[in-house]
Amino acid sequence: MKPPSHGHGSGILLFAAILLAVLLQAVPTARASGTVVYEKATPYGTVVITDEGNGLRALRFGRDGVRQSLVKSGDPEFLGLPYLPVALSGLALCSEPRRFLVLGLGGGTIPAFLRRHYPDAEIDAVDINPEVAYAAKNHLGFREDARMRVYIADGRQFIEQVRKPYDAIFLDAFGANAVPEHLTTQEFLYAVRRAVRPDGVVIGNLWHSAVKPSFDSMVRTYRATFSELHVLRVAASGNRILFALPRSQPLTREELANMAYRLSMEKRFRENLGDLIEYGLMPGTDTGRGELLTDANISR
Repeated sequence: MKPPSHGHGSGILLFAAILLAVLLQAVPTARASGTVVYEKATPYGTVVITDEGNGLRALRFGRDGVRQSLVKSGDPEFLGLPYLPVALSGLALCSEPRRFLVLGLGGGTIPAFLRRHYPDAEIDAVDINPEVAYAAKNHLGFREDARMRVYIADGRQFIEQVRKPYDAIFLDAFGANAVPEHLTTQEFLYAVRRAVRPDGVVIGNLWHSAVKPSFDSMVRTYRATFSELHVLRVAASGNRILFALPRSQPLTREELANMAYRLSMEKRFRENLGDLIEYGLMPGTDTGRGELLTDANISR
């Protein structure tokens, strides 16, 4: 017996279904957080660029990941994520910097801001994932120049090979959910301390303990490695910013806020960074909480 015939109508419906599937594959996928304009799976997570509207684009690790970077087209001074101006206020703790190192390129927000306000400085940015650099350059407007370079390398290996120290080092390398473990240990931080000038500053971006249980251990490890440490909370955010110094420089809230205020005026920053110090500077953290992080104990 022959199968029943469905006529020409079923053929039209089948063609329409195939055409719709093809069109859906060709159009960027809309998400609640924006429209996906680029997506690439990598060994370090899926790099996703979303269009957020109003000239904003975000870098995420995974479609449902948090925004790692938020960039506004044509505006290198735009600091869309709340931790960024707090981190940049740490520049008040070094004299006019000539050499910067940024571990964790992300969307290129920090290097682009530094280039805008420190036009003659050397800026090195390091990221382990070449697809992050590709996305930043091709979808977020990041541009290298003769004195601003991107290196595709493991951040720890890069730091350990530094021969000419930096004035300011930003530690902003994150995986999908946390700082990679080998970038949290005392051995790594000793290498960072060697890579920064005696009058320089190391600026670290961490999640606080309510989000990442190892926060207390990381603070203890920073305190055990550097001569001075200032910890700042970030309003409406799970971030905590650390200013680590290779020298003793105790400062009151008012003193540090005034230094940040003067920097804001001199550089004509959009924000008064002194206000962020006034809000965010935390009292000394108990170094007894958490364990000292070493290469040996993170590999257990």
